Amino acid sequence: MAKVLDRDDIAGNAGIAVEFGIPQTSKRIDFLISGIGPDGSRNVIIVELKQWSTSKVSDKDGILIAHRGGHSETEGPHPSYQAWSYAALLDGFNEAVYGGGIALGPCAYLHNYIADGNIDDARYAPYIERAPIFLRGKDEQEKLAGFIKRHIHQGDDAKLLFQIEGGRIRPSKMLADAIAGMLKGNPEFVLVDDQKTVYETCLAAARKASDKSKQVVIVQGGPGTGKSVVAINLLARLTRDGILSKYVSRNAAPRAVYQERLAGHLRGPQIAGLFGGSGSFVDTPSGTFGALIVDEAHRLNLKSGLYGNLGENQIAELIRSANCTIFFADDDQVVTLADIGTTGAIEQVAAEADATITRLELASQFRCNGSDGYLAWLDDVLGIRETANPTLDTEEFDFRVFDSPVELHDLIAERNRERNRARVVAGYCWDWRSRHDPDAFDIEMLEFGYVRQWNLTQDGSLWLVAPTSVEQVGCIHTCQGLELDYVGVIIGPDMTFADGSVVAEPLKRSPHDRSIRGYRTGWQTDADIRQRGDKIVRNTYRTLLTRGMKGCYVYCCDPALADYLRSKIKRPAS
Repeated sequence: MAKVLDRDDIAGNAGIAVEFGIPQTSKRIDFLISGIGPDGSRNVIIVELKQWSTSKVSDKDGILIAHRGGHSETEGPHPSYQAWSYAALLDGFNEAVYGGGIALGPCAYLHNYIADGNIDDARYAPYIERAPIFLRGKDEQEKLAGFIKRHIHQGDDAKLLFQIEGGRIRPSKMLADAIAGMLKGNPEFVLVDDQKTVYETCLAAARKASDKSKQVVIVQGGPGTGKSVVAINLLARLTRDGILSKYVSRNAAPRAVYQERLAGHLRGPQIAGLFGGSGSFVDTPSGTFGALIVDEAHRLNLKSGLYGNLGENQIAELIRSANCTIFFADDDQVVTLADIGTTGAIEQVAAEADATITRLELASQFRCNGSDGYLAWLDDVLGIRETANPTLDTEEFDFRVFDSPVELHDLIAERNRERNRARVVAGYCWDWRSRHDPDAFDIEMLEFGYVRQWNLTQDGSLWLVAPTSVEQVGCIHTCQGLELDYVGVIIGPDMTFADGSVVAEPLKRSPHDRSIRGYRTGWQTDADIRQRGDKIVRNTYRTLLTRGMKGCYVYCCDPALADYLRSKIKRPAS
């Protein structure tokens, strides 16, 4: 960049920033140049720098494969997409930019790269048009200099950069209007009964919160009580009120699905700015956010990072990072040994932070055809707790047990033709072989001629809404926190029936399943691990069996378990 800028026809007093941190993210912009345009406009150029010399095309939108940071080849954003996305983030959240008339001009400079038809492949054209790409060679260097001169006619002594650095971080009106527009008139997001009460109470807590007077709201609610509906409504309203807020979840699937639904209203990076993982607040300063809305809080972990070696406690980090933290939790949906976000743990950490604690509950059931009896029946038959519902009336909810996984999957595929809202899920009892061999099958029941792949490779977190993913089988990690019209559940060998009761067998899980990581080495000597492993298996199936709004179909690998479930069903009168 020094070679590009060291010329008489580029203003010597143009502002320069290197490794500029984007507020409320861990992202850094490689290079910024600020100045005044020939028409008096206030301009800042964003330059994404790469040392690459090769890359490979990916079929995924805006993604290519390259050696990043000295590592082996990995998928990641195209440099033009990166530069454009940084501009979109600043334009959506930095008041100095969207309120101060600062125009952003993104581009990418790969000074070692010779055009090869990959980096400039036609599928990347939409992003290259928004953020031009400049490559190796004197001619390319001249083109980049020309791009800079078109935007920077006079220097500004970095005044615009200082304005951006000191700019208030709050959502723009455009962004707030867009997310509100997604919800308006959509019956899926209408608040009913106690959802409305919880929503208004959370709003009141967020509005009176400050860094000196932190508010923590704990909303307890079982499957189908509308925790996520309230959470998304809160995100929309708080954003509209100019309160910097973010929807947070440990699982990527809920975030990905809601981001997809917003895609027609907002630019991708701005959508991403409204959503975040629970492990991204390790170094966030106190009170950075007005509100953090934590969905599926029971899935929070102690540590963060790829290797689980960052931070101290995700609950504490979230409470520190926001003036108001709203946790939506269900203790009966703890499904891994690493999950720590029980309501008791949240209360303890909130008290240690001297936060004002508000406890709320969502009780009304809107899933499973509104059948509270179905949930109570599940708790009873799965051995989670004894209830007054030992028998299920299937007139209230379409529940069936099948003798073949083929029959189950065929019926789910038929149901899916109605609204693309039916999927098959299973306990994680089969190895993920297709991860390394795309032609391999994961779930194999050859006696039925049934072979399927896990969803985890192709569609990832968007498996629940991807148009062709009904052919695959999902797992707890890509459906928790989300709902379907009909769910088919394959209960694997980790749950059986023997000696008159349902038995959880964590050791029958696939070794690839990180949910019970540590169980295999500790179960023989540690009674607590045995108890927690037993609970995780039962909670997992309780969660899978409650994804359906209209019906749930089941196949059991253990015939005795299938017979037991049938014995607990009251058949509708003919």
